[in-house]
Amino acid sequence: QAQLVESGGGLVQAGDSLRLSCTASGLTFTALGMGWFRQTPGKERTFVAAISWSGDMSAYADSVKGRFTISRDNAKNTMYLQMSSLKAEDTAVYYCAGIKWLSTSWGRREQARSYAYWGQGTQVTVSS
Repeated sequence: QAQLVESGGGLVQAGDSLRLSCTASGLTFTALGMGWFRQTPGKERTFVAAISWSGDMSAYADSVKGRFTISRDNAKNTMYLQMSSLKAEDTAVYYCAGIKWLSTSWGRREQARSYAYWGQGTQVTVSS
């Protein structure tokens, strides 16, 4: 069945770096735009970054721009989020998500409800 599995979360100190991975199975990975979202207790899931199916387009939330880098390796069915200069406010559960690639997909990249596929989440905790 279709599955997205995140890995790479953990406990780090402020200023450290961390790389998250998201591996897809049971899906045609190149038919999906991909995104990262994060969520803290009691709050809605918020957009972090997105990448087009080919990797030629990427976008970031203002809060992570310049610190986080999204990438994908279609040969490995895997997407990454390289996080640098981590801050305490980056602490959250991080989810990867897949959006079926249509002409309108990129315009909806920041909307969680547009994504059909979700991973189970991985915890990132940044201590200050």
